[in-house]
Amino acid sequence: MTQDRNFDDLAERFQRKIYGGLKGDIRLAVLWRDLDQMVLSRADSPLRVLDVGAGFSQIAIKLAKLGHQVVVNDLSEKMLELARQGAEAAGVADRITWHHSPFQELGKLEHDSFDLVLSHALMEWLAQPRTLIPVVRRFLRPGGMLSLTFYNYHSLVYRNLIRGNFNMLGKPEFVADPNSLTPGTPLLPEKVRSWLAEDGLEILASSGVRVFHDYVTTRRGGNAVPEAVIGMELQYSRQEPYLWLGRYIHHICRAVG
Repeated sequence: MTQDRNFDDLAERFQRKIYGGLKGDIRLAVLWRDLDQMVLSRADSPLRVLDVGAGFSQIAIKLAKLGHQVVVNDLSEKMLELARQGAEAAGVADRITWHHSPFQELGKLEHDSFDLVLSHALMEWLAQPRTLIPVVRRFLRPGGMLSLTFYNYHSLVYRNLIRGNFNMLGKPEFVADPNSLTPGTPLLPEKVRSWLAEDGLEILASSGVRVFHDYVTTRRGGNAVPEAVIGMELQYSRQEPYLWLGRYIHHICRAVG
């Protein structure tokens, strides 16, 4: 990728095909479980939250409904428009501060610090993924928490093996269709872990998002029942080795040092 991806042209497709279906329900279930157990249940007062690359802001809206102070950022004006509609429907649009800008231009918040920073499925759409973590780290108060998800390179390889797409493997660089919803820069989990450590972020918990759903080709038995699929995804999302099959990896991290 030569530049960060703006989703103005794909926002409605994302809303319909990813966020509006079972894939989106699994994502929300895993992320919310992790946030509730690792962050929200341990807070004794409302949190200051920054959501970087928030997209449709589903998590941010849920947090605002619980009384937390939320700041939302996204590069896509269309995404933010749809997010505002969701916030208005939930009755919390006036509790959220909206910033339409690239994440690199969040300098206007330079003197703000947050208890929790969210960055979900942004890194893999950046021309330079390594630049994200230092920026979000700067906004965390000492001991503040980062919720980070990214597209898992190993899951991309495994899915292509299962589907017989051998022509997609062994190439020096993955090239996604610019009109598809497949991220352009899948990331190695071990590389992301090293970046987090270099920038003073300690991983407290990890989960896989969609550890089996996307590999299933025939929806039968339990796989034909959405509630059962979500239950099994939650059960296996933190278990080794299954969590590393997740299409996305979710880390909950704490700012140290």
